[in-house]
Amino acid sequence: MSKSRISARIQAIAESATLKVDAKAKALKAEGKDIISYAAGEPDFPTPAHIVEAAVAAVRDPKNHRYTPAAGLPELKDAIVEKTKRDSGTEVTAAQVTVTNGGKQAVYQAFAVVVDQGDEVLVPTPYWTTYPEAIKLAGGKQVDVFAGSDQDYKVTVDQLEAHYTDKTKALLMCSPSNPTGSVYSKEELQAIGEWVASKENLWVISDEIYQNLTYDGVYAHSITELVPELADRTIMVNGVAKTYAMTGWRLGWMVSPLDAAKAANNLQSHLTSNVSNISQRAALAALTGDQQPVRDMLAAFDRRRKVAVAELNKVPGFVTPTPKGAFYVYSDVSALIGKEFGGVKINSSLDLCDYALDAAGVAMVPGEAFGPSGYIRMSYALGDDQLLEGIQRLQKLFG
Repeated sequence: MSKSRISARIQAIAESATLKVDAKAKALKAEGKDIISYAAGEPDFPTPAHIVEAAVAAVRDPKNHRYTPAAGLPELKDAIVEKTKRDSGTEVTAAQVTVTNGGKQAVYQAFAVVVDQGDEVLVPTPYWTTYPEAIKLAGGKQVDVFAGSDQDYKVTVDQLEAHYTDKTKALLMCSPSNPTGSVYSKEELQAIGEWVASKENLWVISDEIYQNLTYDGVYAHSITELVPELADRTIMVNGVAKTYAMTGWRLGWMVSPLDAAKAANNLQSHLTSNVSNISQRAALAALTGDQQPVRDMLAAFDRRRKVAVAELNKVPGFVTPTPKGAFYVYSDVSALIGKEFGGVKINSSLDLCDYALDAAGVAMVPGEAFGPSGYIRMSYALGDDQLLEGIQRLQKLFG
C-alpha cells in the first residue's frame, strides 16, 4: 500500500479563504480589469512614520543583527505588559508574554498549548477563517455556536451551555469580531465569563487584535478584566497589525498563565526562535510612541463604516447590521439565495460573490469562509472613493 507524499494532517488544511479571494482580485487587476476588492483585512494606510523611523534605526544597530530571546525582547515584553494593563484591564508579568510572528502564530500556539487530541473547542460562529485550521492542527474538534444577524452575531450563555460537553476544553472569543465587527457588551461578556468560571478547567482563548478599533463610544472589554478569576486559564492573543497598519511587519503576541507561557516558549524555540528584531523594535515604538496616527486612522474607519452600512442597506436583499468594532461589515444576503440574476442562479453566498466579481468587478468574501452560507464579509479598510463605488456597483447589479 503506497503512502501519500504529503501528510494527511497538512492536506486537511484549507487555504485561507480571505487571502485566496484577495489574490484572485489582485490577479484580475494585474490583467487590467477594473476590480474593487473588499477581501483583505488590511488597513490601506502606511505604517506611521515614527514607527518606520524606529525600524530604520534598528537596522543600523548591530545588536539587532543577532539572535535574541525566543519569547521576545525584554523591552517589548514590558511594553506589552503595560498595554495589557491599560487596554485589557489585567495585570500580568513579562514572563507571561510570548512575542510571535504575527497574530496567526499566536493563535496557532494557543491552541497547540491547551488542546489535546479529541478535545472540543467552542467557537462562536461566524468565525475568522484561520481558527478551524489551527484547532484541527492541534488535534481538536471545532464546535460551532451560531448567532445570526438577528443576534448581532453574538452568542449567548444558553447557546454555549447547549453545546458544552465533558470533552469541551476551550472557548474561543473574538471581540471586536472578525468577520462581523460585533462587540460584546460588558454585561454580555461578564455573563459568559461567569459561565466559564462555573466550568472546571475550561480555557478561554481571547483574540483581542481589534480591541483598539471601536466606535460610538463602545469599549471592548476583556474577559479577564470582568471575571478576574479567569486569568489563570485565559490566553490573550493580540498584535500591532490592525491598529497600527503593520500587517506586513508580522508582529503579534500571546499573554498566558505561566505554565502555558513556558510551553509556548518551548514550542516557539523550535518553531521560529525570535521574531525579527527590526519588527520588534518597530512594535516597541508603536506601543510606546505617539498615538495620534491611530486616532486619525480610526476616524477614517468610522467615516467609512457609516457609508458602508448606509449604502449596503440600499442593496436589495442585503441586511447589514451596524458593526461597533474592527473594520468589517457582515451582510446577511440569505434573501438573495435561490434567485437568478443575469441568467445566473444564486444557490449560495459563494455563488453570489463569484457573480459579483464576474459581473461587476467587486470582490467579497462569502459566508462559507466563516461558517454558514448566506452571508458576505466586506472590509471597509480601503479608500473612500473605492468603498462607495464598489457598493454602488452592487446596488445596480442587484437592484
